[in-house]
Amino acid sequence: MILASRLKAFAGQSDVVIVALANDGVPVAAQVATALNLPLTVQVVRSLSVPGQENLTMGTIATDDVRILNQETISALHIPARVVDWAIFCETQELLRRERVFVHERKAPALAGKTVILVDDGISSGSRMLAAIQAVRKQGARRIVAAVPVAARQSMARLRAIADQVVCLVEPRLFFSITHWYENFEPVADWEVCQILDGVMEPMPELERA
Repeated sequence: MILASRLKAFAGQSDVVIVALANDGVPVAAQVATALNLPLTVQVVRSLSVPGQENLTMGTIATDDVRILNQETISALHIPARVVDWAIFCETQELLRRERVFVHERKAPALAGKTVILVDDGISSGSRMLAAIQAVRKQGARRIVAAVPVAARQSMARLRAIADQVVCLVEPRLFFSITHWYENFEPVADWEVCQILDGVMEPMPELERA
């Protein structure tokens, strides 16, 4: 895998953890973790959709009360604060549910003092990765590397400003969507995430020390 080859300097290091952005980043992260012989866990990030326009987001939330709100969208569409608060409440419940399923039911590695390689399937606006970076920073990560196969060029400057390192294979001048760069881009279901995590985590005894 090309992305894993760009991260080979981290292979087999005891203080490095691969963290996938759930759900769609898990298949990519699992390949990286397997290739580099590193433990894998997930970071749940949820987008806040604009009511009635599910493909338009007004923010992103992650663990430890991380919130990144798109104030331009909220202001332009005159979205009331109570609507934003309700969306945050609803998505927080879903975030907590997925954390219980993906993380708490497994012996996930601790991130405090570790180098964390955050992996997603791609970066569009960058808000998902930004939220994930803030969340793992709050969990005590010593160094954060953001790694993706493809990203919108205009989003990378913000990421490079807060991540310790960014690894991206392709930054096209014209970026329409992440789906454009995959032959088969189907949403990854919860059961698939669990199946992938179990398959990658089972042979790694290091996880039992966390």
